Amino acid sequence: MVKIRLRRMGRRNRPFYRVVVADSRSPRDGRFLDIIGHYNPLTEPAAIDINEEKALEWLKCGAQPTDTVRSLLGKLGIMGKFKPASGQN
Repeated sequence: MVKIRLRRMGRRNRPFYRVVVADSRSPRDGRFLDIIGHYNPLTEPAAIDINEEKALEWLKCGAQPTDTVRSLLGKLGIMGKFKPASGQN
């Protein structure tokens, strides 16, 4: 199964994350298929930058977001745009 999840980057005690599309069997920081955005929880407010077109394309292909990524996509309104599209099929 393909998942949309976070890949940890940065240094010790200063994490930031890449939002990636990866096979569910690959390790957290291992191989991935595509980078669709970035997430920095240390800034105030947290910086979320996700390419909406890529995210919707992967969601339409069947990629499953993790709980954290699902909440990030919800904050940006991407999940709201995906639900009407999935109801038409």
